[in-house]
Amino acid sequence: MTNISTQNEAIHVDGLHKYYKKLHAVQDVSFSVLEGDFFAFLGPNGAGKTSTIHCITGLANYSQGNIRVHGHDVVSDYRQARRLVGLCGQEFNFDPFLDIFQLLVYQAGYFGIAGAEACDRAEVLLKRFKLWQKKKEDFKALSGGMKRRLLICRALVHDPRVLILDEPTAGADLELRHHIWDYLKEINAQGVTVFLTTHYMEEAEALSKTIAIIHQGKIARIGDKKEVLQGRSLENVFLELTKSED
Repeated sequence: MTNISTQNEAIHVDGLHKYYKKLHAVQDVSFSVLEGDFFAFLGPNGAGKTSTIHCITGLANYSQGNIRVHGHDVVSDYRQARRLVGLCGQEFNFDPFLDIFQLLVYQAGYFGIAGAEACDRAEVLLKRFKLWQKKKEDFKALSGGMKRRLLICRALVHDPRVLILDEPTAGADLELRHHIWDYLKEINAQGVTVFLTTHYMEEAEALSKTIAIIHQGKIARIGDKKEVLQGRSLENVFLELTKSED
């Protein structure tokens, strides 16, 4: 991994609106994520987290606004923007006809990485996430925790500058969760920008530098972790937001 300056924006979202027919899922959302940040994007189910991620990564069109990744517009300059991002989504959407080593090699190929280099990257990641012994297995033979680790491997195989993780430890046991935490802290220290959504409040508190809370499609709080929490727990912050709706 290459060390990166923390002076520039890795992600810039400005005036984002996303509709699903009549549902206004994301409402005038604006925020920036600096290079090298560990950014926690939090909110209850249905708040607009995944919709925002899909807009950033090109999985969904948006109705209004502007999104840039390291200065590249995700619509007009989508090829460059996509190359800079690794996405670890919630779904186990793997090719059923490939073993897990081939899955990573093929994924690298989408980003112009082929041959020995792709194989080397796949091997390093599978060993790092303790999946090397399963390299010839079909993903359906893996446990839920192993599939979760494979999602992270796939997101990292092209060495992205920005890693977006949508609930990466959902359903993981405590040991796996802490293993993933350690790795995320390691690559963030090396300069990779990490954008995380999670329902585990202790995860966000332990890992993030910056916190944004989206509520009913709008940004409710954003800032440095200490500024957002102000000595309170995230649970108390969420409770305060909920009470403000009463």
